[in-house]
Amino acid sequence: MTYLPSHFQFSDRAAIHGLVQAQPLGTWVVPGGDDAGELLVNHIPFWLDPDRGEHGTLLGHVARANPVWRALGAAAGVVVFHGPQAYISPNWYPSKHENGKAVPTWNYSVVHAHGVAQTFDDPERLLQLLHRLTDQHEASQALPWKVSDAPTAYLHAMLGAIVGIEIPVQRWVGKNKASQNRSTAERRGVAVGLCAVGSAQAVAAAALVPQDTQPESAT
Repeated sequence: MTYLPSHFQFSDRAAIHGLVQAQPLGTWVVPGGDDAGELLVNHIPFWLDPDRGEHGTLLGHVARANPVWRALGAAAGVVVFHGPQAYISPNWYPSKHENGKAVPTWNYSVVHAHGVAQTFDDPERLLQLLHRLTDQHEASQALPWKVSDAPTAYLHAMLGAIVGIEIPVQRWVGKNKASQNRSTAERRGVAVGLCAVGSAQAVAAAALVPQDTQPESAT
């Protein structure tokens, strides 16, 4: 369960898919292992097929030596994708300079994908997945690397060393904590402060801060 005040929730399908595609490295958490209550945690770049299944399907792969694929059961796991995030200084709130009543916080955007994972090790399916992942992440390169650049025998050996992971998404949870509970002046101060920090993360977080809307009452 995620603590999710309504004013921080977002459920727009395009926005959720956009965050996953922009930040594909997911933290995948599943129950499993020999000890009751143990969680298996892995960090995996996923490829999202938005048109497969009611809510889309996540695909990735793990090393065959990774015990997670053998420990999977019928219980659902969750994949966490992190978007822009940044520290928020109280100095950016006009109210702090008026009465001192302000404390630091952290703004962030995150998406959770819930679903039961399945495995596959068919070489053709694995090869198709590698093509998709490679095409996605090599697209910005001046001379994109292609799977076919690798020698056939070497590639065949690599395929034997991985196991595919497929997660039909049962539900998405989107949380965008971006100062929605602050006044218009304070949100403006946050956006200006983040832009002044100047890092890519801070500027991206500034773009998420809503302007010219009424603040929500909850924190």
